[in-house]
Amino acid sequence: MLFLDWQHLVGLFVLAIPIACIARTVVFEEVFREPREWCQKKSESCRRLMARKFFYLFTCEYCFSHWVTLVALLVTGYRLMYADWKGFVVAFFSLVFVANGYMNLYSRLRVDITSEKRQIEATEHEIAAKRLEIESMDRNARKLDNGLAERRDRRAGNGHAGDG
Repeated sequence: MLFLDWQHLVGLFVLAIPIACIARTVVFEEVFREPREWCQKKSESCRRLMARKFFYLFTCEYCFSHWVTLVALLVTGYRLMYADWKGFVVAFFSLVFVANGYMNLYSRLRVDITSEKRQIEATEHEIAAKRLEIESMDRNARKLDNGLAERRDRRAGNGHAGDG
């Protein structure tokens, strides 16, 4: 029996959010750095192919999202389009796809934010350099004004001395 209603579609997009968050956190964030580095070393040094591949799964967000999706499906019992095992399979690949779309959007957003921060920092440095340049020019202008004022005062003082 085929079923697909708005609740199942909303469930697809909502359930993909924690899947994406968990996969991204484990594979990229600092809190899991040590276990991830250990898995990375094991994925490169284990003799058996299956062991290397097993440990690699914890270093690749796409690969790890499959395992997180499997756990999420087992915990929630979510099915998509079909009530039997076919709904489980469709839900599995659909959730992986949507979760990875979320992770890609998040990565793009982080790149954009980082780029904007750097651009703002560069602009702030430019502004600070211009301020220093203006302050320097202002000091030089005041020195020149003071020098001209001193010359006028000397000339005026010399002129008065000659008149007396």
